[in-house]
Amino acid sequence: MKIVKFEDFHVDGGWDVWSFLKITTDAGVIGWSEFKENRRKGLGAVIHGLGGMLIGEDPRATGRIEATLHAQTRNMAGGLNASAAAAIVNACLDIKGKALGIPVYELIGGAVRERIPTYWSRCGVVRARWASLFGGKVIDKPPVRNLDDLKIAGREARERGFTAIKTNVLLFDRNGGRQYTPGSTRGMGHPELNLPEAVLEATLAQLSALREGAGPGVRLMLDLNFNYKPEGFRRFAKKLEPFDLLWLEMDCHDPKALALIRASTATPIASLETILGRRALRPYLDASCADVAIIDSEYNGLPESVRMAAMADSYEVNVASHNYSGPLATVISAHFAAVVPNFRIMELDVDEVPWKSKLLTKPYTVENGEFIVPNGPGWGTDVNEDELRAHATKAN
Repeated sequence: MKIVKFEDFHVDGGWDVWSFLKITTDAGVIGWSEFKENRRKGLGAVIHGLGGMLIGEDPRATGRIEATLHAQTRNMAGGLNASAAAAIVNACLDIKGKALGIPVYELIGGAVRERIPTYWSRCGVVRARWASLFGGKVIDKPPVRNLDDLKIAGREARERGFTAIKTNVLLFDRNGGRQYTPGSTRGMGHPELNLPEAVLEATLAQLSALREGAGPGVRLMLDLNFNYKPEGFRRFAKKLEPFDLLWLEMDCHDPKALALIRASTATPIASLETILGRRALRPYLDASCADVAIIDSEYNGLPESVRMAAMADSYEVNVASHNYSGPLATVISAHFAAVVPNFRIMELDVDEVPWKSKLLTKPYTVENGEFIVPNGPGWGTDVNEDELRAHATKAN
């Protein structure tokens, strides 16, 4: 069996663009993966650049392919190169699983769980930022325009069986809600990344609304991304202690600074979703900077993600999956969650456009807040190419 072609597809996800990689073989077996072109400009070109040297290679030799890709990018490790290699390796794993007639998770030790606990990610945030899509216009769910609407979202999470929900900082005014993300150049606060007192107070009100709606049986999490300096993260962590968060999430490129934040508060700290590979992960684990290490199997590739989780386990740290992409990336994330012993909880985007599930030949199932791991060959589902083309768009 040999690789003969690489193709990419870009699909309208409503508030995102989902990008898919298709690897075709001369035996007719096709492998699929997902990548994040929309948030990593140029990633598709890097995938094709690296993939060109693999034409004619056996995709089932995933160890050799991974080693080759690492060698070819060693002098510029990480970044787009790492994520491009991850997309290629993930698609090759799909081919290998299909060729052997077994799920991908069987290629990496086998599943230790068939049902995976999940949390509702960006709860209220999607419905606030893209309110125009909700209320029956595209999605038959109510938009979030104020704190009362946020309470309704929290109540829905509880009623659908979720035991945890995560949100991001939202600011409300007469025009509705907007996400406060100065770390991504959206809104005031860039580039200095200071924490205004008004933003802190608004976030406390936001979490109070979610707590009222969801009730005491649903744990809350807050993701601050790269939006503040360590001083701001530390202020948040202390102020939020009464909420007994499942975790406070943040991103910071200084392991020592993260460790100081963790030591300063009783609030559990989660981080590291942007860290690519074991070598980059090790200084953070050495610094004991996080209670939960967040790992993305789309960015790192499934094999390296499992190795990163094993490294975290040697530091007595559990891991959670990072996933805010399309439907196939969610399934790939589930294969990671299925095989990792030191696993905490899986991220899940619950709000979705009506055609999202149609992009897979076998849509995934979530029951009472638990993801059911698919057990068919490869990823356990295939990509519906007709639907990809029906909802095609340009990566932007």
